[in-house]
Amino acid sequence: MQTRAIQIHRHGGPEVLEEVSVALAPPGPHEVTVRQSAIGLNFADIYQRRGSAGPHAAAAFPLILGAHGAGTIEAVGAEVTGWYVGQSVAYIHPGAYQAARNVPASRLVALPPTISQEVAGAQLLRGLTAEYLLRRLHRIRPGEAVLVHAAAGGMGQLLAEWARSLGATVIGTVGSPEKMDVARAHGCHHVFDYRRDNFASLTLEATGGEGVAVVYDAVGRDVFLPSLDCLRPMGIAINYGTASGDVEAFDLQRLHARSLSVCRPTLRTFIADPADLQRGAASLFDAVSRGDLHLRVARRHALADVREAHEALEGGRTMGAAVLVP
Repeated sequence: MQTRAIQIHRHGGPEVLEEVSVALAPPGPHEVTVRQSAIGLNFADIYQRRGSAGPHAAAAFPLILGAHGAGTIEAVGAEVTGWYVGQSVAYIHPGAYQAARNVPASRLVALPPTISQEVAGAQLLRGLTAEYLLRRLHRIRPGEAVLVHAAAGGMGQLLAEWARSLGATVIGTVGSPEKMDVARAHGCHHVFDYRRDNFASLTLEATGGEGVAVVYDAVGRDVFLPSLDCLRPMGIAINYGTASGDVEAFDLQRLHARSLSVCRPTLRTFIADPADLQRGAASLFDAVSRGDLHLRVARRHALADVREAHEALEGGRTMGAAVLVP
């Protein structure tokens, strides 16, 4: 059986993405075959395409990008239990940019009727990331102030909306004036332009000089060090993305006077155990069912148009979550 896929044979810009036909074997004993209807598009895909995703992401060429998707089970491996043909599922597993694929059953999540395949394809990775950032790495408490960088982006929107529902005062930053209203509409009480404003002094002003309990930073180099000045004593700055470049080395003494912490986490470790994956997904879907969180799809791109999709995302011309449609 053949299926369409997007491969790269070297690292580089969007021009290295190539549509090809690849063989799809029957599922292994512990796998299922998923016919995909929606494939996630994330900035992590760009890191991987560039070759800047770190040593954990090293793989032999040709390489199929992408980390998650959603669709319908078409076939089940001989030793798989609890999953069935025709079931609506999503998954987190490398190699998502293809129309149909085999996935280890341990990386699947069953979709409830309230979560469509399109929404899961766009938002599962972001939703699970928001879950561990808000509920596990730093558990948000009512009354806390938090700072969310890139608050109009797909990830920032989820963090802001969910943090607000948990009782936090949410301060957001964006990279251009036209994104400010989007950030406000998704839960931010205060919004600043990190390219034009002194967001550190404005954050302190918004919190009465106290500072925020936590900074959620997907921007990296351009904002991370000033973000330390936004923290209250014993606060934590979490850098989970580097859209503007890696955070450069800095003097740890900057943390000492207020006993600050910094962290560079990855979702991969928080869902490595299949039980943690299921618990994180259940927490995410519960938040949606309660109305605390609204998962939306902002843009749709044909899988064949993946180069244009990468160019738009990499150029900062997007807001919200997108999917690739095979």
